[in-house]
Amino acid sequence: ILESTIIKLYSKGVTTREIADLIEKMYGSHYSPAQVSNISKQMIPKVEAYHKRKLSDKFFCVYLDATYLPLRRETFEREAVYIAIGIKPNGHKEVIDYCIAPSENIEVWTDMLQNMKSRGLKQVELFLSDGVVGMKTALARTYPKAHFQRCLVHVMRNICAKVRVDDREKIMNEFKQVHQQTNKEEATAVLHDFYTKWGKVYSHVIRSLKDIEPDLLVFYNYPKQIRASIYSTNMIESFNNVIKRKAKPKAEFPTEQSLDAFIGIQAMSYNDRYFNRIHKGFGQVQDTLESYFD
Repeated sequence: ILESTIIKLYSKGVTTREIADLIEKMYGSHYSPAQVSNISKQMIPKVEAYHKRKLSDKFFCVYLDATYLPLRRETFEREAVYIAIGIKPNGHKEVIDYCIAPSENIEVWTDMLQNMKSRGLKQVELFLSDGVVGMKTALARTYPKAHFQRCLVHVMRNICAKVRVDDREKIMNEFKQVHQQTNKEEATAVLHDFYTKWGKVYSHVIRSLKDIEPDLLVFYNYPKQIRASIYSTNMIESFNNVIKRKAKPKAEFPTEQSLDAFIGIQAMSYNDRYFNRIHKGFGQVQDTLESYFD
């Protein structure tokens, strides 16, 4: 029981030193941080098995996003953690996989997608991600039939970073209207009004928006019950925030393996927690979502 407590505390972000102190206070038995660390290492084979497990053959949508966590390499650096979370046609969601690399680049995403495919994930209807250069090409290579939705929250943040502070709130409120329409035609009209209104003042911003327009309104092709979940990668961000919050006390991870084990524990407990829950809106349209697959 003590060992499972140690693993639980470790997964909550408590440092090995704090766990050792805590156990001494609670149970009177002395554990050194190194012993605690060894017990948490028992998770490593489980995490390796998680990375190799067979995947469901189809997910309705898959969210892709990278977040950064501190890791000690030669020098103390932040590492990119690539995460893929999916929702199946029946509304069940899971962390499909994640991997760790020094920075975000498209080669790592490509490897990860190919790995998912080789482990049995044959069909995805919709991918969502931010504007990583080359993502669409990588997806087209691995999942040629899948559709792609650019995360509108990321798009909005990018716009805000490039406009005057005084205009930000106004622009944000207007751009939000794009995902709040009843259908694609209305949304397109709203988007084009936005171009007209701001095109003179921020021509470069509007030009880059027009370039990605085909990827902005794809979510309108799907039932309205689930649209709130598929215009942004917010779903993955809530998982990222949990990881970041629990990693905070650790300050940095001494090795890639320790970071991998830490995220693996979070991913597996997320998957256990949502194992039979149906994501909001998906229950009502399950048959429709199944119909997208052969």
